[in-house]
Amino acid sequence: MIIGHIGARKGSKGVPRKNFRMICGKPMIDWSLDQLFESAEVDAVVVSTDDEEIYEHAIAKGALEIGLRPDHLATDSAGKWGVWQHALAASEALTGSATAFLDLDCTSPLRLPEDITNALALFRSDRPDMVMSCCEARKNPYFNLVEPDATGALHVSKPLPGGVVARQQAPVVYEHAASTYVVAPDYLRRANALFEGRVIPYLMPAERCVDIDSPFDFQLVEFLLTNRLKEQAHG
Repeated sequence: MIIGHIGARKGSKGVPRKNFRMICGKPMIDWSLDQLFESAEVDAVVVSTDDEEIYEHAIAKGALEIGLRPDHLATDSAGKWGVWQHALAASEALTGSATAFLDLDCTSPLRLPEDITNALALFRSDRPDMVMSCCEARKNPYFNLVEPDATGALHVSKPLPGGVVARQQAPVVYEHAASTYVVAPDYLRRANALFEGRVIPYLMPAERCVDIDSPFDFQLVEFLLTNRLKEQAHG
């Protein structure tokens, strides 16, 4: 039993009500919600939200009826982990025990269906506590990420003996891409945060990892989605 989940909080300071805002012909949430419903591997779909309109929209499409999320999980300070734990418990009360909890971030509509398939395959083959979408970081803390000291002078964030004079010499670091996660249900029940267990990366191209958090992000994703749709129409 694979439960597919989307979290879609009503409030957003960067882009007002971004989770239900129209982008390239449909509400933002539907770019992820449709992928869950279209996946042959996903057995049940649930949307955790404090927004009645989003909730009713998801139910009409076939999502589980778990009700609106509790108030304490609908604030700016509410973490993803608590939302996941609540959604898993509420879903399993209706479906029975899950074998995997698949979360798609509502604000990352550039994900492809193959990313879901590949992330689930990695979860099955490597048997970690969690698979987390990542991409190669554009900046590296061993080389070109800097921070000020007490005097205001800049230093490399993570200096190595002898220094690093070329990016290729720096240790590999990944950027946490808020897109696609696969979590072992028993780990989700017992842990208190993402990184308490064995978390491994599912690597995605950077161009599919843009998370909408600002008006600029929205414009960028809309541009990329528009180009993709044009290519598909002429393909």
